[in-house]
Amino acid sequence: MTHSAQSIVTPRSLVRATELDVLPLGRVLVRRDGYLAVRSPGNPGHYWGNYLLFDDPPQPGDAERWEALFAQEFADDPRIGHRTFAWDRGDGALGAAREEFTSRGYEVEILVGLVAPAGAVAAHPRASTAVTVRALDPARGADMDVWEQVVELQVAGEDRFPEDVHRAFCVDRMEELREMFRAGRGAWYVALDAHREEVLGSCGVVVTAERGRFQAVDTAEAHRRKGICSRLVVEAAHRAASDHRARQLVICADPHYHALGLYESLGFAPAERAAGVCRQPPENRP
Repeated sequence: MTHSAQSIVTPRSLVRATELDVLPLGRVLVRRDGYLAVRSPGNPGHYWGNYLLFDDPPQPGDAERWEALFAQEFADDPRIGHRTFAWDRGDGALGAAREEFTSRGYEVEILVGLVAPAGAVAAHPRASTAVTVRALDPARGADMDVWEQVVELQVAGEDRFPEDVHRAFCVDRMEELREMFRAGRGAWYVALDAHREEVLGSCGVVVTAERGRFQAVDTAEAHRRKGICSRLVVEAAHRAASDHRARQLVICADPHYHALGLYESLGFAPAERAAGVCRQPPENRP
């Protein structure tokens, strides 16, 4: 039986639920037998905005079946060349993901979901005092030079995708987020060089029903390990609470990335491990 009412498609996993929270206002969620079809019609290049979220991890033989379901769900949009699958578990279960998907060109992606009550996020003793943190104006035409710097910071920090492809995605994605912020759903924050208005760090917080999910925490490579990220994350958390009524904050990190320890030092506690697989379109693969 198929349901289209979005009120009934709430994942059990906090990582997956907040992943849906941050999707654009025009997202489409359709419940099928055994999975949720997730679509972002305005941004076909968003791999984790157009995917299938299964109830359980893959079992032997599922790769072919899942790919057929994906092709069926997205047959009406030839712009979608990727394949992305996730499953609604917070225990890190992989099932047969590696055996089924890596030989087909997929990468297994694991995220650690960390959670903190808004009041528990505390300043790090080495947080930078040399930057200014502020929220960007999401109004059309406002702060455009700074928004452009945010996009370039995201492009510079990513080497898994072709530069032009990733820049186009970031431009579209930031416009989606600005629309959400114009609707009162959080804000985008930057850490600025106090003298030159240069963006040294950047992140967003999308707030949904008193729950804030961090987006794209980045620091310029030349300015890492200077306490900029810790300053930015803490101030963004506090402002999400004071300005947008966030009571719970969720941030995600690769289990092998140094940011995981940083977030824990600021008051976040690991709560989940969520897994999925993704394959880029053929023309974007190395």
